[in-house]
Amino acid sequence: MGKELSAAFDWAFDRLFSRIQLTNEQFVYVLLSVVFIVANAILWVQKFQGFPITATERPEVVYKAKTPADQIPHTARIMANGDQLYHDLVYMSAQKEDGTYDFHENYEYVKPWLQKADLALGDFEGTIDPNYYLSGYPLFNAPSEVVPAIKDAGYDVMDLGHNHILDSGLEGVYSTAKAFEDAGITPVGVYTHEKRGQAPLVIKEVNGIKIAILAYAYGFNGMETTLTPEEQANVLSDLDEERMKAEIQKAEQEADITIVMPQMGVEYQLEPTEEQKELYHKMISWGADIVFGGHPHVVEPAEVVNKDGQNKLIIYSMGNFLSNQRLETMEGIETAQWTERGVLMDVTIEKVGRKTRIKTATAHPTWVSRTPKGTYSPEGYELYNYQTYILEDFIKGGKYRDKLDEETKERVDTAYREMKEHVHLDWPQSGKE
Repeated sequence: MGKELSAAFDWAFDRLFSRIQLTNEQFVYVLLSVVFIVANAILWVQKFQGFPITATERPEVVYKAKTPADQIPHTARIMANGDQLYHDLVYMSAQKEDGTYDFHENYEYVKPWLQKADLALGDFEGTIDPNYYLSGYPLFNAPSEVVPAIKDAGYDVMDLGHNHILDSGLEGVYSTAKAFEDAGITPVGVYTHEKRGQAPLVIKEVNGIKIAILAYAYGFNGMETTLTPEEQANVLSDLDEERMKAEIQKAEQEADITIVMPQMGVEYQLEPTEEQKELYHKMISWGADIVFGGHPHVVEPAEVVNKDGQNKLIIYSMGNFLSNQRLETMEGIETAQWTERGVLMDVTIEKVGRKTRIKTATAHPTWVSRTPKGTYSPEGYELYNYQTYILEDFIKGGKYRDKLDEETKERVDTAYREMKEHVHLDWPQSGKE
């Protein structure tokens, strides 16, 4: 563009002065005028092309000091939920005419949420052993087809440290862990490759943030008596405080954030026991940043714990995420309606330099929908569609509100309101820690 304007200037100059005779004074005046006009033309052409004309029009980046690489914030969004229990009626309802199973419908409304997460943690309470008969309570063993549905939903890590992991024997521990591993989902809470005391911690690096995940069970329904003491110590993850403390402290050294998923408490009780409170606070003191509790099959409240000027998170129980436990099936249980409810925990971690903190934490209430299919199993049981709802999508204003009948709307609205009040998670905003 500069060469083109220069050529135009030369042409105009030659044409003008080849025909006009000027005095010296006139010549200087005309020359200055032409220079002024051409200079302005150049500036306006540059402005049209996006170049700054004046100092005040310079891009902001000129004045901004470059942020050092180690001060650029990194974030990771973590989601976690409670028990995924495949009662016999749940897997019977997923059976197709050819005898195989399809569990994808269970997670239809969950999948869009989990796919927003950078790291999704589940809690599969049961076993998957193709050599063992299928069963629900009291010895859970689900069809292997649950795994592709769980993988498709978006899970990255699955907690197997629970009281039902021995329901199909020691073989079931290995086959369950392998089923998830083969699908690309990392199991925690069992040790099937190396002994517990020698195995590396499960640490996931997400967006430059190292996240350690540990899981523990209070017991194994007496099934541990079928194992030798060595097998129990090497394969399972129990609540031995000395070992937990050492593992959590190791995680604190190796990772930026430590998540613990313990299974303990009293079933169907809406408040944690004193034993839960004491142990979960110990976990925080040992180095845990987040405690995602499970086992009671109902939700127990959340708690924000301040340690060394930083806020840590405990939820004592995340409740059931998928099961056949509900108001209609839990006769004699005072808190029956709470067994069909759970939470999807949604936590954002932020790392700046060497400092990592919990930036936000939200508990999204969930509810298990069970609607009749109009068909029956060969044994004569009525079959159902089981689907977990994230209730924000189904309350008034939610995108799926119109899918509900009036009775279900009332049930969903009540569940959402009571869950929000019960969990009572009000995470401190930035700058208020």
